[in-house]
Amino acid sequence: MSHPSGGRPNSGARICTIIAFVFAVIAVLVYPVFAGLIAVILGLVGGFLGDRPLGWYAAAAGLGGAILGIVLAAVVLNAS
Repeated sequence: MSHPSGGRPNSGARICTIIAFVFAVIAVLVYPVFAGLIAVILGLVGGFLGDRPLGWYAAAAGLGGAILGIVLAAVVLNAS
């Protein structure tokens, strides 16, 4: 029996999830569509590889970050 016990995700899944959260923040601040899409994809990959539910939360954060980034960009561009 060479599989880990305790339900811990493998390190690849956790790395994808952490990078997804980083891209979600970047989506809010800099590149909403591009970084948000990457965050969603990496969050889903992390979730499917076993980092549940944190991978799903990262995917949702990527989607939310993209939407928030687009709204903030629209507000800033229409402020004057």
